[in-house]
Amino acid sequence: PYIYKKKKQPDRFIFYQMDINKDLRQIINLIDREKPEVIINFAAQGNVQYSWINPEHWFRTNCLGIANLADSLKNKKYIKKYIQVSTPEVYGPCENFKESATYYNPTSPYAASKAAGDLFLSALFKKYGFPVSFIRSTNVYGIHQQLYRIIPRSVIYLKRGWKIPLHNNGKILRSFVHISDIVDGIFKVVQKGHDGDIYHFSSKPMSIKDLVGKVCDKMKADFKNSVEFSAERNPDFVYDLNCQKAKKELGWKPKVSLDKGIEEVVDWVNDNWVEIVESPLEYIHKE
Repeated sequence: PYIYKKKKQPDRFIFYQMDINKDLRQIINLIDREKPEVIINFAAQGNVQYSWINPEHWFRTNCLGIANLADSLKNKKYIKKYIQVSTPEVYGPCENFKESATYYNPTSPYAASKAAGDLFLSALFKKYGFPVSFIRSTNVYGIHQQLYRIIPRSVIYLKRGWKIPLHNNGKILRSFVHISDIVDGIFKVVQKGHDGDIYHFSSKPMSIKDLVGKVCDKMKADFKNSVEFSAERNPDFVYDLNCQKAKKELGWKPKVSLDKGIEEVVDWVNDNWVEIVESPLEYIHKE
């Protein structure tokens, strides 16, 4: 849908839609033709909740798909850097947690499948010197994000006069980092990151209740009349990453404040309301 795209494609950008599980040969042929020095891999099955329904789909992409792709690339001499976009959920619940390539405590099929993919890439680095670096960032947000994510979803619910459900009484803690800060961090890893290393991008954790309160403030909505507390889902209580390594080695720091970022999302929803109101708000699973 248009709401996930910009009106004008940037210069020097070409989009090819391929499936990492079904179109591997075509992907490798394209990579051989273009011979990129840097590959940044975001390909993954996301969504923790739905990974419990069809866990094999998550492992097929996040483990086998990544393993098959990387194994096909391990001897490509033109590749100077391969960046794997991982997740803090491979650590399980964590507070002020530093980078670790040995501690894994996944609590969902999604997290377990991501950990398996990361472990295979680490093995390739140790065996073949495959130039992989890992990115683990806390919750990313910004305009053009999937509508079921908490910030755009809250804005949409408020505009429609619906109550926003707060699971676990809104007490779980999450850190939110603007997409432009994540992109800046990834670019710095391309420039300065070391092969085999992990880099964290995070911000100060806050409760989902306080986050939704900020959205309500931006939209001049009364918080108490805009939310409803729903049944507990028992997610991991907090993902809190220590990102001093990224700050020290890469010179990274988040620049976009949460207030500014939420304001951008509110404006985006308002500007694209005709398309958004006709779009599904729930996660749509594709195998």
